[in-house]
Amino acid sequence: MPVSREKKIYRNFILSTCLVTGLVLTGIFLNMAIRTRQLLNEETLIQARVVFNTILLTRQWNANYGGVYVEKRPGVLSNPYLVDPDIKTIDGRVLTRRNPALMTREISELSGREGMFRFHLTSLKLLNPENKPDAFEEQALRMFERDGLKETSTVERINGRTIFRYMAPLYVEEDCLQCHGPQNYRSGDVRGGISISFDIEDLQQKISRNTFLIVLFGVSTTAILLGLIYFFTAQLIRKLADARRQIEKLAITDELTGLFNRRHILTRFNEEFEQGKRLNTGVCCIMADIDHFKAVNDKYGHLKGDAVLKSLGHLFKNMVRAYDIAGRYGGEEFLIILPDTRLEQAWNFAERIRMQAKESLNGDVKITISMGVTCIQDGDGSVDDMIRRADSALYKAKSAGRDRVEWIPGA
Repeated sequence: MPVSREKKIYRNFILSTCLVTGLVLTGIFLNMAIRTRQLLNEETLIQARVVFNTILLTRQWNANYGGVYVEKRPGVLSNPYLVDPDIKTIDGRVLTRRNPALMTREISELSGREGMFRFHLTSLKLLNPENKPDAFEEQALRMFERDGLKETSTVERINGRTIFRYMAPLYVEEDCLQCHGPQNYRSGDVRGGISISFDIEDLQQKISRNTFLIVLFGVSTTAILLGLIYFFTAQLIRKLADARRQIEKLAITDELTGLFNRRHILTRFNEEFEQGKRLNTGVCCIMADIDHFKAVNDKYGHLKGDAVLKSLGHLFKNMVRAYDIAGRYGGEEFLIILPDTRLEQAWNFAERIRMQAKESLNGDVKITISMGVTCIQDGDGSVDDMIRRADSALYKAKSAGRDRVEWIPGA
């Protein structure tokens, strides 16, 4: 596989892994932020329901007693919408009646002064003009009547503060008809509703800070994790690439000499042969053989024979050009491919190698090599034709006394 294609595959793998991981983590942290916001909003809604039900219970308590009487002290006014709301006790005090509606309004005013929450009793059919609904309340009341809605809520900005507004309907009961009968209500009708308002500015700020912290933590965690994934994946891919290159090298390398093995050198020979035929460039090959190598093994042993092969392989590596191809053909035979080379150049190169081998491999083992040289010809149909000529030239060198270079120009 080409290196550029391999790098592209690895790069796409790393990017895909990081992208998928990033999307998953983003989804997790985004869900955490959304869920946290939902929980806090639900908590606010639950609080509003609790307040509403508490008001209903208080109103129910008041209604069960037909209203309650309070002492009419300075600042306490009678309810103008009730008939004979005041009574005088035997001790001279004046008591005035507080029905559920007035009690609700006065509790709301007290709650507002204490900075807790506000609630407002309102209706589309008013007895008290002070209970006139605002836009949110009017829309909610119409939905209660038209759609049978049980509750509604919204968030508004009022005087630079974030206000949570909740509203639920009030239904006509038998006790209510004493006051609301003239308005043509029947039992079970929606006669109005109670809206509850909370200042949630501080809560919204906490939610925003919490969301920011979750996003910051999510981005930091994702960045660190993606960095680790990238680093370790890149390390793994690098090791895999090194291992693959090592395996590929072993697959094409002769283990003993370090040169190309027979299979790979023949593959490369075929490539250079086809290119030489197509472009009409010279291609030569050299077949080399160690003289009397069997005698070396018999006299010094196979370990020494292996050492000779290694030394000769090292010599070939150092002397061939960068684009030449040298390999072990088999046993003590070697094959060298010389692209873009003429016969005379190939013969001179082979002679230099022969002389260098004779001079440098002169330890306790004296060896010589014989070499056969040939070049591509117009009539050659495959590398086999060149190898046969090189082998014939090698045999010619052996027959002529060894330690020499012979060549055969054509078949």
